[in-house]
Amino acid sequence: MIDLRNISKSYYLNGRRTVVADRISVTFPTGKAIGILGRNGAGKSSLLRMISGAMEPDEGEIVIDGTVSWPVGFAGSFHPELTGLQNTRFVGRVYGVDTDELVAFVEDFAGIGAHFRQPVRSYSSGMRSRVAFAMSMGIQFDTYLIDEITAVGDADFKRKSEALINARLENAGAIFVSHSLGQVKRICDHAAVLDNGDMYYYTDVDQAIRHHQELSESQS
Repeated sequence: MIDLRNISKSYYLNGRRTVVADRISVTFPTGKAIGILGRNGAGKSSLLRMISGAMEPDEGEIVIDGTVSWPVGFAGSFHPELTGLQNTRFVGRVYGVDTDELVAFVEDFAGIGAHFRQPVRSYSSGMRSRVAFAMSMGIQFDTYLIDEITAVGDADFKRKSEALINARLENAGAIFVSHSLGQVKRICDHAAVLDNGDMYYYTDVDQAIRHHQELSESQS
């Protein structure tokens, strides 16, 4: 369970105030995959960062029961001078998992060959994303925070990534940000629409998608 209690968050960009959350209160139930829909800039990624603890809300609190991943695929915490292998071992030690098993999983799934043993600073953005995704999904969490990760890579990698997400969701929940409505329908049990700081939660994914589409049409 992840409980958002009267959460507010805003920030200023180019002198303009953007509201990410305006006194949002909602409970994401345990073991469910929940899609987060909204226009570009609505604050979906910021919401995931607040849930992960990487960003603090201005007001309110977030109460979490169980373990929650960092945003899956987030590569910003890589040490650029270390190799992919060394970064993976470091994360494995931090989370107390078998580092050899994690390294084997990440190396195989990311599929970047010899680059895995080269410094991360030499990676393309796609390589970083592949390693970060594999590293995130290689650790068992109660809830995964997933932000558009399956947009990365070729068609085979996208299919492989979605299959892995589905496998993890057999024993875990997720909060899933995606602009692919088909993907949301395939993966998610519930969905929510984030708009102008408000969140509308639906147990019917199709209803949430219709709401999102209506907002998109009205704003176009």
